[in-house]
Amino acid sequence: MVLTDEMLLAEVARGDEGALRQLYERHAAAMFRLLGRLAPTRSSAEEILQEAWLAVWQSAGSFRGDSSAVGWLLGVARRQAHNRLRRVEAVTVEIDEARDVADPCVDIAEQVLARASRERIAAAIAALPEHHREVVILALVDELPYRDVAAALDIPVGTVKSRMAHARAALARALSDERVRP
Repeated sequence: MVLTDEMLLAEVARGDEGALRQLYERHAAAMFRLLGRLAPTRSSAEEILQEAWLAVWQSAGSFRGDSSAVGWLLGVARRQAHNRLRRVEAVTVEIDEARDVADPCVDIAEQVLARASRERIAAAIAALPEHHREVVILALVDELPYRDVAAALDIPVGTVKSRMAHARAALARALSDERVRP
């Protein structure tokens, strides 16, 4: 029998290391992608990932089921990253370690974005305020439902919808016909 993520979290809360291992295998990559966007270096993202899984082990009993398990896991990872990064000074990154921007080539605002180049889309997303950028990346790049985005960011679903609407409008303006090159 294949256990759901929610069932596995309940098992983790009871101390089942095998259940934690299964959750890790299912969701560590998504958590690492999120941390890769938040952390200044790959090694920092890897360290935060380990801290996040320790936090999952310690706090699995606090999962109430208000969101999906993956939304809760991403929220744990994000909180660990913000806690860690608040304590650390900004780190400069060598050019060889610089990461590529996550692939933003997703149907964001229909035709306007479809005609824009990847670089212009990435630049437009990067120019969004952080709270809009986070929602866009989680919803459109990571393809999370709004409920899970809300859980990951610890905000109401209505706020996710509002931020997406504002972000879509800003992206459409930034990539409007007069500025877009074919």
